[in-house]
Amino acid sequence: MLLYLCYFVVSDILLTTDRGDYRMKQFSDEKMCRLYEKFIWEFYKRHYPKLNAEASQIDWNVQEDVSDMNVLPIMKTDVMLHFAYRTLIIDAKYYGKTMQNNFNKRTIHSNNLYQIQSYVYNLDKEHIGNVDGMLLYAKTQEEIVPNNQVVLNDGNTIYFRTLDLNQSFEKIKKQLDYLVIV
Repeated sequence: MLLYLCYFVVSDILLTTDRGDYRMKQFSDEKMCRLYEKFIWEFYKRHYPKLNAEASQIDWNVQEDVSDMNVLPIMKTDVMLHFAYRTLIIDAKYYGKTMQNNFNKRTIHSNNLYQIQSYVYNLDKEHIGNVDGMLLYAKTQEEIVPNNQVVLNDGNTIYFRTLDLNQSFEKIKKQLDYLVIV
């Protein structure tokens, strides 16, 4: 609900006072995804300033002098939070379905996992286990929702979490607080 209100304000599409039928424009999934990302980033920026929330670019952990950097995509994070000796990269996902069906098994979307794993791997250049990643899905109507984690061999952890946006802001805030306090 809060996301929809923000979307109205940002896109300047609140109901008008013009004569005629009052209709809402359809939401574009792409714009909702971006709004969700921005909401998460702004939340942590405002409520946890000491974590230095940022959306930044990660450099590839490759030998640049012998690598063709032009063929590599840019790695731009949605949210990076900096703790004392750790960094948490949050990749916000706003999909109709949070899980994929893979050989009759519900799993995380492969592309999402590969993306966050690549972010973690390339930011933790020395592989000392001080960078964690999180896929933060907006909750859907699916029965099975991500709430798991995997620990990589280098000590970094990738979390799979779901944020229920269909409730009061106070409850949303508690969920977001819990993600960085635990």
